[in-house]
Amino acid sequence: MKPSRFLLLILIWMMTMKSRGADLPGTWEVLVENAGIASMHTVVTHFNTVVLLDRTDLSPTEERYQKYHCQIDPKNKQDPQTRPDCYAYSVYYDLANQNLQPLTINTDTWCSSGQVLPDGTILQTGGDNDGIKKIRKFSPCETTSSSCDWEELKDIELAEGRWYATNQILPNGSVIIIGGKAEVSVELFPPRHGGGVVSFPFLAEAVNDQMDNLYPYVHLLPNGHLFVFANNKSVIYDYTNNIVLKHYPELEGGPRNYPSAGSSVMLALTPDMESGVYSSATILVCGGAQYGAYKDMNTSVPAQSSCGRIVATAKNPVWEMEEMPVGRIMGDMVMLPTGDVVIINGAQAGSQGFEQASKPCLSPVLYQSDEPMGSRFMTLAPSSVPRMYHSTANLLPDGRILVAGSNSHAYYNFSTKFPTELKVEAFSPTYLSPWNKIMRPTIEELPEKINYGETFDIVVSGELPVVFGYPEVNMASAPFATHSFSQGQRLVKLVVLSRAIVRLGTVRFECLAPPDRSVAPPGYYMVFVVKDGVPSVAKWVQII
Repeated sequence: MKPSRFLLLILIWMMTMKSRGADLPGTWEVLVENAGIASMHTVVTHFNTVVLLDRTDLSPTEERYQKYHCQIDPKNKQDPQTRPDCYAYSVYYDLANQNLQPLTINTDTWCSSGQVLPDGTILQTGGDNDGIKKIRKFSPCETTSSSCDWEELKDIELAEGRWYATNQILPNGSVIIIGGKAEVSVELFPPRHGGGVVSFPFLAEAVNDQMDNLYPYVHLLPNGHLFVFANNKSVIYDYTNNIVLKHYPELEGGPRNYPSAGSSVMLALTPDMESGVYSSATILVCGGAQYGAYKDMNTSVPAQSSCGRIVATAKNPVWEMEEMPVGRIMGDMVMLPTGDVVIINGAQAGSQGFEQASKPCLSPVLYQSDEPMGSRFMTLAPSSVPRMYHSTANLLPDGRILVAGSNSHAYYNFSTKFPTELKVEAFSPTYLSPWNKIMRPTIEELPEKINYGETFDIVVSGELPVVFGYPEVNMASAPFATHSFSQGQRLVKLVVLSRAIVRLGTVRFECLAPPDRSVAPPGYYMVFVVKDGVPSVAKWVQII
């Protein structure tokens, strides 16, 4: 490193420390002032584009949407409810050039579910009204100027209506769809041989008089079974044989699922560095409404601040309890490239639902998963935009968090205390501070596809601290984010086997791909190189 370069880095570091003062860490920026819709469901694609999706059971005669185009059904031009109509219910957003492209949705996607298939196609299932049994697909195109759009499958529907269900991709690349309002069953896409559903009585055991078993938290464990959490109960579910293998202790503190609106994440899957085996998985569940807040429509009841953490793969697991800085409902949990978690959006009182919450949580919190209990939470810089019911948060390939949506009303309302929000923002964690951005690694080379259990090379460049020693190489999925839970979210840390100098400032690392599909289901992942807590911009890789 040239002396002038070194002095510049020191100067920037000193200026960063001086300017930080008492400010909370992290920064916010507005990406889009008006996306045309309030995104209830959000997915990032492997083309670095974003699909935003709202519900469609809103009368197009009211002034709520930005007009994009008109596609009135020529068979019934006089019916204003005929869709597709003059308003957008879904938008394709290009991060590179900030373009917005309206997409066509024909049936109601209110409180539906989704997942990303191995080829990068978004599978979107269910909803309400005319959409409750519908299956839709979106195959992303490289730019928003291309002609990709939602496709509603004509020859296949869900066997049962799915409203407030959860999807999870399985090791074989199929998707399991679990639960829904008044549904205590599961089904698969593509459908199992002969079609139909399988009863899942656990969901009936977890229901109460205000539901609280909707949008169950589902995590694929590295042993191939599913961890399923609903209300305050959880099980290991062998979906192949339709057997509950284990009941976990109940999580204290009350209900955690919709409409009581906590959130959950599976912490980073980390291999044994000697054997490369992924044998442990830890689940985190945080926040939620007090029991009765939803049933009594009480918007002032303080939200829960407790978090439960459990090693789901342990022989005799127990919940380890800790407290967030403030109570939170409707918080979105986003896995960062480092393995830490940001909890963002939501409210401090009430419950989930229209007009059911108050006191927005403007400040995200960082959950530092490897720190000891009592030292894990850090409050981050607040936004000025309340993000409450029907808001989303997704990790972007550059390490920022994309935040969208928020509509606490049955219709779009821009003249109330918590108005419908059409802005799209990005939150930058502290690893994107000016000092860290200069010190972050750069991925120069990475295969487009890798196979399970194989070794592959990744070429990394950067400043001197970057190229000394061994970094982490971490793979992050692109989940379907909705209703305080990101369906299919996971982070897998890889084994880094060796390093070799390519040239000054550039190093080649040999890495070991995930051993099997239970650790990382087939599909596209963002690959980050993380050095001293600072991640690179990700490159996409497909596990085949």
